[in-house]
Amino acid sequence: MTPVLELPRPVGFVLGGGGSLGASQVGMLRALAEHGVTPDLVTGTSVGSLNGAVLARAGEIPVERLSAIWTSMTRRAVFPGGPLAQAVTLRKSRTHLFTSVGLGALVDEVLGSDTTFDDCAIPLGVVAMDVATTQAVLLREGPLKPAVLASAAIPGIYPPVELGDGLYYDGGVVANVPMRQAVAMGAKSLVVLDCAFPSRLPAAPRTIAEVVFMVAMVAMRQQAVLEAPAIAAELPVVYLPGPPLIRVSPLDFTHTAELLGEAYVAASAFLHDLRVSGPGLYQQAGATVND
Repeated sequence: MTPVLELPRPVGFVLGGGGSLGASQVGMLRALAEHGVTPDLVTGTSVGSLNGAVLARAGEIPVERLSAIWTSMTRRAVFPGGPLAQAVTLRKSRTHLFTSVGLGALVDEVLGSDTTFDDCAIPLGVVAMDVATTQAVLLREGPLKPAVLASAAIPGIYPPVELGDGLYYDGGVVANVPMRQAVAMGAKSLVVLDCAFPSRLPAAPRTIAEVVFMVAMVAMRQQAVLEAPAIAAELPVVYLPGPPLIRVSPLDFTHTAELLGEAYVAASAFLHDLRVSGPGLYQQAGATVND
């Protein structure tokens, strides 16, 4: 029988950003479901906000639903157009390479165009960056679609999103793994699903879009490195391991099955032997967040 992992409640699931690497979170969620670990609240950034919204909407871990979403996801749908189209978009906008039309259509399909935060079965917090203040903002009310688009609006990749009187970019710039936000929502323990493998970079960039993504991921990595130990001094932080190193661009959706499967195996083995006894940073044996 698979052992059930007991954690202090409320349990906050924290889903970080990472483009196509978000497929690994589905494998992690499958392992968590098998070990009886369920969320009482969810925070998400960038692609983690999309996965997190599906999770919060269901109120349980919808593994099959997320698997279906990810196995049908393509680069063409999320990042439409080749280098020429990107150049045209950049020339017109002067700020970004892709429109958010493709991503918006995906959000409509996955969440519904009229879904609001109130429709979620459990509390959801979506993190974006306020352009005016450069501060992380925890979005918790109103329509879900613009909040997810704002959280995923990677500077240089997508245009910023208007919400009310503000303009917002991807929350990953300032809080790619939104642990503090989950604690602010009342979590007494955290389960972190960080799909941007600690200190593991994607393949060498071959396009300007991949360069922007890589630079962003390097900067984002340091946030979790500094934040996790500080939070772990006060409450349990279960930091799930990612899959073995797969040199794949965050814009490449052809490795979904591999990412999902390898993440499941790694997380399942880790959770099987895990015992939580009070505050602390619980992670893969011999590893640190920045390994």
